[in-house]
Amino acid sequence: MLEVTRLTRFYGDFKAVDEVNFKIDHGEIVGLLGHNGAGKTTIMKMLSGYLEPNNGSITIDNIDLQVDPKKAQLEIGYLPENLPIYPEMTVADYLDYVGDMKGLAEEDKVQEIRRVIRETALVDKLLSPIATLSRGYKQRVGVAQAILGKPRILILDEPTNGLDPTQTEQMRILIKTLASKATVILSTHIMQEVDAICDRALIIRHGRLAVDAGLEELRRSNTLLLVASAGITAVNSALSSLQDELAIEPLPDHTAQANQSPFHYRLRIEGDTNPQKLIPEITRLLVQADIDIYGISQEKRDLETLFREVNTAPVQTPAEETKDAA
Repeated sequence: MLEVTRLTRFYGDFKAVDEVNFKIDHGEIVGLLGHNGAGKTTIMKMLSGYLEPNNGSITIDNIDLQVDPKKAQLEIGYLPENLPIYPEMTVADYLDYVGDMKGLAEEDKVQEIRRVIRETALVDKLLSPIATLSRGYKQRVGVAQAILGKPRILILDEPTNGLDPTQTEQMRILIKTLASKATVILSTHIMQEVDAICDRALIIRHGRLAVDAGLEELRRSNTLLLVASAGITAVNSALSSLQDELAIEPLPDHTAQANQSPFHYRLRIEGDTNPQKLIPEITRLLVQADIDIYGISQEKRDLETLFREVNTAPVQTPAEETKDAA
């Protein structure tokens, strides 16, 4: 397990990362999201050991990265956004060099190189100079060096950056396969990437952790979609006892002609009430009013909408947060 506690990093007087906390279990694929300058790249560098925090701790299965960096880094595989690959080397020579840098014994290194080239589908490119490879194959070489030595934590910074659609899909499949053997942390600015690969998302805003939740939880909204046989007047009347808990919005785009069934509505739930818990009562009241229900379900948000909401919400100061907590 990876555990991050009160992680903080300054650049001069600027606080780039501000007391970030999270835990990631083995086998999870977690997306780290944020606008440029939000602090996600700084967090990735600290997680990989390339940058020291000014405060806080990072532990990998109880190994503290600051206390025992060599031991901790053996458990980390890192693919930076711009990997310093030596173009004149062949794939085999480069992986051999990386194996030496990771301190692998000769026999183990040979077995590991064989394993990673199979897993990254680089067998046919083993003797090719890296300079001759496509962007997609260069990224595969980057992943191969990251998983050399069987690290338990894989940190991938923009792994599909610059890839064409086919290469992107191949990389997504590869990352999902790798997650069966390691924890994967994926930094990206592409929402579809997170949607396609990740189980959970961490959204960083102004150096602070704004959101930490599973994707299914994030997709759920505070609104219900209702399809019924009655018009707005009858629905409003039937649900009048819930008027303090929900607002009813007709969706005319879903109806070919006015006053013609079925009618589509968005029911916006007020406060912190779980929309799912209101469905039985809404159903009971509509049936009681002889209104047929063709469908009622919680509306799902796309991640781009959520990301926009998070990044346009007012920013609380630490003092305001302390006041709210009290």
